[in-house]
Amino acid sequence: MRSATHYSIGEGEASAYARDGAVCLRGAIAPVWLDLIARAFERARARPSPWASDHMPERPGRFVTDLAMAQHDDELRRFVFDSPAAAIAAWLMRSSTLTFFFDTMWIKDSGVSKRTNWHQDQPYYTVDGDQMCVLWLPLDPVPEDSALEFVRGSHRWGTWFEPMRTTDGGAFYAGSPYAPVPDVDGERARYDILSWAMEPGDCVVFHGLTLHGGAADPRGRSARRAYSTVWLGDDARFAARPGAARPRFEGHGLSPGDPMTCAMFPCVWPRAHGGSA
Repeated sequence: MRSATHYSIGEGEASAYARDGAVCLRGAIAPVWLDLIARAFERARARPSPWASDHMPERPGRFVTDLAMAQHDDELRRFVFDSPAAAIAAWLMRSSTLTFFFDTMWIKDSGVSKRTNWHQDQPYYTVDGDQMCVLWLPLDPVPEDSALEFVRGSHRWGTWFEPMRTTDGGAFYAGSPYAPVPDVDGERARYDILSWAMEPGDCVVFHGLTLHGGAADPRGRSARRAYSTVWLGDDARFAARPGAARPRFEGHGLSPGDPMTCAMFPCVWPRAHGGSA
């Protein structure tokens, strides 16, 4: 069942998330929310924030991102607080509370075939704990041959991999203790890789340590817009990293070991007015 504010999920989806580190939910987000996000993307492209990046500045087509948009965009804050996303994340992570960390706009223009390298998200962020997930929501159809890919079960390997810069593929931290990212593309037969063709309204939810990458569109056929939101559960704690983490939030007042909830990172579940997934 789907409505503007509710989506029914069950034990099967939660079990798949826990086992595989990623699960695809069909028709989870209603069109009203997709329209809201699309309007916010237009505003962000017209007025990029200081966090915005162009990952292919030398090409006619653009691969652009912007971060922490919900901190200043009232419509995106509505999505954070009132859409089914928070309840979905809390249910899948088996968390009694949920904190919103930040969001990201992803836009690849038509003709852009750049792949997003294999990586984990959590090493980029100042968050420790098992209950961290990302909800990735496309605004345009995603064919399976250019979909996000996930290595099944990699969130349980007990290994944190070296973060890499999106723009040039260089190491994100200098001299960090993290392991090198395995050559998944060079040895694909060794890995159990998940991916899903998706339609607008579908979403993928994945664990912060699930190894994943964005397959290149082999023909650069069409533009792709996607919106990702990062959610933190009961055990999430603020953490130091071996360099400047991404995003570089300042003024939150947190110290290593503190629970993540603060004015900058609000608790959004349970909702004050009630509700369910």
